[in-house]
Amino acid sequence: MITLNDLREAQARLRGVTVRTRLIEFLIPADLAHGRQLFLKPENQQPIGAFKLRGAYNKISSLSEEDRKRGVITYSSGNHAQGVAYAARALGVKAVIVMPNNAPAIKRDATAALGAEIVFVGSGSSERQLKAEDLAAQHGYIIVPPYNDEHIIAGQGTMGLEILEDLPDVEAVFAPVGGGGMISGVAAAIKLTKPSTKVIGVEPELAGDAQASLRAGKIVQFPAHEVSRTIADGLRTQSIGPINFEHIQRFVDDIVTVTEDEIREAVSLLASNPNTVAEPSGAVAVAGFLFHRGQLPRTQLNVAIISGGNIDPKMLEELRRG
Repeated sequence: MITLNDLREAQARLRGVTVRTRLIEFLIPADLAHGRQLFLKPENQQPIGAFKLRGAYNKISSLSEEDRKRGVITYSSGNHAQGVAYAARALGVKAVIVMPNNAPAIKRDATAALGAEIVFVGSGSSERQLKAEDLAAQHGYIIVPPYNDEHIIAGQGTMGLEILEDLPDVEAVFAPVGGGGMISGVAAAIKLTKPSTKVIGVEPELAGDAQASLRAGKIVQFPAHEVSRTIADGLRTQSIGPINFEHIQRFVDDIVTVTEDEIREAVSLLASNPNTVAEPSGAVAVAGFLFHRGQLPRTQLNVAIISGGNIDPKMLEELRRG
């Protein structure tokens, strides 16, 4: 389990590397407001367009010089791939990325442009993990996991520290859930600092393994063919990590799931402000807040994290048109 000290050390490492994103008030449609306020944490403003740089840089910068010389490898559908590629380039480390062959072109191209070597496999998250582990064993690369790692969790958790610095009276924080790296770190930062604040995870119904795991009290895995159907490509993980699950059980109040139509509507609403444009994965927290009020605690002052804005322009235009 990470500690407040781990979070503060991560915050110090990231200073001057990641953007200190500032909260933006969201103008909630009148029929959905119900007296509530929502502020957005716009991680789409990071250098790679997503929050993943936080964890990736914290992990790689924590490696010994000897390990950095060996190079790093990861497995990712896109945003973590870019985070590792960016951090590795900044630190002078070789990076190899295992990506699914159905990863969005915008994310594949951005990862390649950052100088990483890319290896493509099938669409299952377990398949790309196994390939990365095999290549690491062959070549001696250090694995930089997308979520199941305490340095990754602490890096992502710096968002929680920033939210509390900017809005100390926040009553609830909403975060997307894929493998669990963001929700683990953010929840730890919030609960270890201000335990009364609620932390709510949000994920697609089609990839609702984290909610199922929280309900069952054990990790539940979803089949690849099911999770691959969600438009939220960054949340197509088949299961959460064991380290993440430990943090979720301790620090997260609840996890809600959203439909594909709700995700699309949230993307469309966020696109009205150029500063809050979100990819589908980045919009799920807002979708949970807007459309599932009956499942949520009665809070007035809320924050939702926009985890990323790397959306294909054609998709964005289609979702805007409805």
